[in-house]
Amino acid sequence: MDEHSEYQYPVVLDQSRQAASFLNIEDMLFEVFRSDDVNHIDSIALGQFVVALENTGLRRSDPRLSEMFAKVNIYARNEANEVNGEMFDKKIIDRIEFKNLIIENIVIIARALRHQLIVPDFRGFTSQVDLIFKEANKANGGIVADYIPQLAKQGLDKFGMSLCTVDGQRYSLGDFGERFTLQSVCKALIYAIALNELGRDVVHKYLGMEPSGRKFNDMELNYNKQPHNPMVNAGAILTVSLLQRLVKPEMSMAAKFDYIMNYFKRMAGGETIRFNNSVFLAMREHSDRNFALAYQLKEHKCFPEGTNLKDCLDLWYQCCSMEVNCEVVAVIGGTLANGGVAPITGEKVLQPEAVRDVLSLLHSCGFYEYSGYFAFKIGIPGKSSIAGSMLMVLPNTMGICLWSPALDKYGNSSRGIRFMEKIAENFSFHRYEGKNMVNKVDPRRVKAESRGDTIVSLLYAAAAGDLSALKTHKFLGHDMNASDYDGRTPLHLAASEGHSECVTFLLYKCNVNPDPTDRWGFTPLSEADRFSHKQVAAILQLWTTRDCDTLTCKEGKELLSKMMLAQK
Repeated sequence: MDEHSEYQYPVVLDQSRQAASFLNIEDMLFEVFRSDDVNHIDSIALGQFVVALENTGLRRSDPRLSEMFAKVNIYARNEANEVNGEMFDKKIIDRIEFKNLIIENIVIIARALRHQLIVPDFRGFTSQVDLIFKEANKANGGIVADYIPQLAKQGLDKFGMSLCTVDGQRYSLGDFGERFTLQSVCKALIYAIALNELGRDVVHKYLGMEPSGRKFNDMELNYNKQPHNPMVNAGAILTVSLLQRLVKPEMSMAAKFDYIMNYFKRMAGGETIRFNNSVFLAMREHSDRNFALAYQLKEHKCFPEGTNLKDCLDLWYQCCSMEVNCEVVAVIGGTLANGGVAPITGEKVLQPEAVRDVLSLLHSCGFYEYSGYFAFKIGIPGKSSIAGSMLMVLPNTMGICLWSPALDKYGNSSRGIRFMEKIAENFSFHRYEGKNMVNKVDPRRVKAESRGDTIVSLLYAAAAGDLSALKTHKFLGHDMNASDYDGRTPLHLAASEGHSECVTFLLYKCNVNPDPTDRWGFTPLSEADRFSHKQVAAILQLWTTRDCDTLTCKEGKELLSKMMLAQK
C-alpha cells in the first residue's frame, strides 16, 4: 500500500466482505478509467480523466486542483506541446504516474467523481439550465439605462449567465465574459463588509432594515429619519461613510479604495476585478441627486462624525465603477451562499452572521420596487443593478450572475427576471418550498439508496446502456455481480439489450462472473444468442474461453484486441 495515500483502506465490493484487488481511492479511480487500448492495458488516457472531472463542474483553473495541473504542465512541456492541445488529450500515463498526479488533490477529486458535490448530477442540471437560458433569451422589451453615456452604449441583445456552487462547480453561457460595472450590486457587498467589520448593532444604529416601497433614489427617510435600508441610494451612501470613518479611519482615500477592492476580490476567489475610470467620472458628473440625498442625511445628523460628503460619494462611485463579468459575480454569490467562505479558495472572507443579515435584506429589498413580488414569486435573495446585472444567492447551494442590459420598468434585467422565473418554475429553489414539491426537481438531492434501490439503479443502467452510470456504481464500490429476485445481473441485461461497450466494461473492468444463471436458466451468452446480438455473443465467448489470468500477458493482450474488434 502506498504510504502517501490519504485513503489507505481496503475497498469492499460485495457482501462477502472480501477486499477488492485495489487498496485505495487512487487505485479505484485508475481501474475505472483504465485504457481499453490493447497496447496500454495498465495505463489511462489523461485527457479522458480530465474531461470526466470537468463534467462534474470543476475547472482546470480551480486552485484546489493546482498541484495536479502543475504536473500536467510538466507533461506538456516534456511533450513540447500545449496543455490543451491534441497531445495532452492523447497522453497515456501508467498507474504510478497517475497516482502521483492526483495524490495532492485526491480529496476534491474523489468527492467530485463519487457524486458527492452539492449538485451530484451536474451535467443533467446544466442541460436544463441550457434550455432555460434559451427560453429567457427570447424575452422582448426593455431599454438600456442612459443616465450616463457609458451605460447607454451597452447592447440590448447581450445576455450572459454564470453559476458557481458552494463546492466550486461552475458553468457559464452566452456573453458571460463581457465586462460591466457593479453599480448597485456593490451595495450588497459594501453592506457585507460593514457588517463583517463592525457588527449588526453598530451598522443598524445608523441604518434601517425595512423595505422602502419607493424608488431607489427617493428622498424619503424612515420614521427615525434614517435610510430605510442599505439597498437604496441613501443607505448605500451611509454604509460607505461607515467604512470610511469607522473601519480603519487612519487610511487614506487611496488605501481605502484598495482595501475595499481587495475585499471584493477575496469574495470572488481571486478572480480579476478592474476599475472603469470613465464610468466613475461620468457618475461624478451626474451626482446632483446623490448630493441632495447626502445633504439630507447630513441635515438629520445621520453620518458618523467627521464624514466628508465629497470623499464619501467619490468612494461610493468608485465601488460602483469596479468592473467585473458574470463569472466574477457568480463566485461572489457562491461565497455568500457558502456562509462567507469562497468556494474555490476555501478562504473565510465573511462571518456567517454578516452573510445571514445581507441575505435577509436582499430577500426583501434587492429589486427596487419589484422586491416584494420577486420575493413572493421567486423566493431567492438577490440584487439587481441598472447595468443589467443580477447577483442571485441560493443559500447553501450556489451563486448565479445574470447580465443583460435591457431593463424593465423597474430597472431590473428583463432577461434576468425571466431566467429566474423559469428557474423557480423548474427547480425547488424557493426559500419556503417544502420537500414534497413533486412537480419540481431538486438537483441537490442525493438519492439515499437502499441495497434494493442500488440494484434497481445498477440494472437499469445496464439495460439502458448507460456506461457512465455503470462506472459511477463501480467507483462507489457497489457489487457489480448483484442480481434481482429472478437472478438477473447487469451482465444479463446488457447482453440481452446488445450493449457491447457495457458488456466489455463489466467483464474487463469489473471482472464480473461471465456465466451467471437466472431463474429461467438463461446466461448472458444465451441471452445474446436469443436476441441475435452477435457482437455481444462473440465478446462473451472470447472472455469465457480465455486461458490466461491477466490481460498484461501476451495472450491477454490478444484477447483484449479480439474483444475490441468484436465490439466494433
